[in-house]
Amino acid sequence: MSNLLDPLVGAGIELMLVGMGTVFLFLTLLVFVVKLMSALVSRFVTSETAVTPATASQNNPSAAIPAAHVAAIAAAIDQHRNR
Repeated sequence: MSNLLDPLVGAGIELMLVGMGTVFLFLTLLVFVVKLMSALVSRFVTSETAVTPATASQNNPSAAIPAAHVAAIAAAIDQHRNR
């Protein structure tokens, strides 16, 4: 019985190591690709062209979210809480 179990355990460990190695290699490659893309985007996009909602609301608070959207969101929250 012990002789039949040893090759199966060895094959299971080998499969586990190959699978974990593949996942580790893929995730490592993914980290480097994301860092490369981040560096490329930061190089080609200047701070003048990058406008986020946070900076838009600092420059002009009324331009960030229209009043109709705020009213609709408030009404939806009120309706949800009253159920």
